[in-house]
Amino acid sequence: MSIGSKSIRRWLSKWLAAQTFLGLGVVCVAVYFATNAHLTSQQNAMLTQKIDVIRHLVEENAAMGDSGFLRHKLNDFFYGRPDFSLILEVDGKKEIYGKRLEEGMGSNERRVTFSLPSAEPENRMTAQLVLDVSPYINLQQTLAFALFVCALVGAMLVSLVSTLLVRRALAPVDELGRQAAALSPDKMGQRLNGQSQAEEIQPLVSQFNAVLDRLENAYVQMEGFNADVAHELRNPLTTLIGETELALRSSYAGAQLREMLGSNLEELQRMARIITDMLFLSQADCGVRLHGEFIQSVASAIMKVLEYYEVEAAESGVSLVLVGDAQAEIERTLLQQAVSNLISNGLRYADSSSEVTISISAHASETVIEVSNMGKPVEKQHLPKLFQRFYRVTGERTTDGTSHCGLGLSIVAAIAKMHGGGSFAKSIGHRTTIGFSIANTARGSTIDSIPKL
Repeated sequence: MSIGSKSIRRWLSKWLAAQTFLGLGVVCVAVYFATNAHLTSQQNAMLTQKIDVIRHLVEENAAMGDSGFLRHKLNDFFYGRPDFSLILEVDGKKEIYGKRLEEGMGSNERRVTFSLPSAEPENRMTAQLVLDVSPYINLQQTLAFALFVCALVGAMLVSLVSTLLVRRALAPVDELGRQAAALSPDKMGQRLNGQSQAEEIQPLVSQFNAVLDRLENAYVQMEGFNADVAHELRNPLTTLIGETELALRSSYAGAQLREMLGSNLEELQRMARIITDMLFLSQADCGVRLHGEFIQSVASAIMKVLEYYEVEAAESGVSLVLVGDAQAEIERTLLQQAVSNLISNGLRYADSSSEVTISISAHASETVIEVSNMGKPVEKQHLPKLFQRFYRVTGERTTDGTSHCGLGLSIVAAIAKMHGGGSFAKSIGHRTTIGFSIANTARGSTIDSIPKL
């Protein structure tokens, strides 16, 4: 049963009281009917016993033939028994022994009709034994009222006690509420204290603290992201402002002015790339999913990327090797952009005279593309963070501050996520492998336009 927006205390107290009243009511009804059945059985036994005595007296009188003796015996028998009466009918004449019957008592009496022998064998007497059941009815009514009051009072007492118990049982929840109310952005490291909580509440505390951990990590990443964005945009802006101020104070000739404008254009393009990449990552964070197009040969699409990097690879003394092929459902431009980022990263950190291998493998549920290179190993603690925005690894794996802004691998992870896949990185010995996967049947919402990367 759904509680909805009602109070748990009132809901539990109300239903505990209702169930208690119902349970006690059932017990009381059972007691009432059992008592009633016992009283009825007792009445039947009393009537049977009285009938047997009356028969014995009448049979004894029939043997003696003295009707006066019978009347005397019957009067003595019913003396002191106000709840019993006997009606004898002989030749249409009625004689009443015991309590005088009153009119209108039919609902408060039980009558048993039977026949008796008489002094004359050819004639038999008709008799009625009457039992006044008014005391029994009064007892039943009193018992019913008492049982009802007991059930009602018992339910009220249980409701009161259950309210106190529920209040006490939910006190830890109130304490958690107070702890949660005390949380604030300036206390990001604070967590709910669940040590004194009940066993049933422990999972809730753990899950809530886990949510706080994720929020803190996201907050820290956001703060770091804001700082990195400010840093990445501040450098080109500072350069632009300085060169522009210098140009305004100087009388540049045409060639010098064009050189300065060309330098400024490079900085502006760098800023535009950062902003475009950030917009793309923002769309990925919003959960956008792409159906993409069906690519018959992923290797053919990647070959165009390899042609673009042939000159850079030759200058670095590195050879590019493409292994495997597969089919995939992915946006071609995004596939090429992801592979381009991986190849650029591999060439940047590859040893001279080594190979950068691009591997394509098809699996039942996904297509995996990975790029590996020989170079300086990446420490294990850095591997999970390589796909974070603007993340820097000390040593060789740092950006040059001009061509690379630290968003390349983040874009790879975003492209994989938008196609139902994921990203991974591993470093074994001197070989570092970074790649991503694409779900073979990507599902989700589509976007009308894809930012040009």
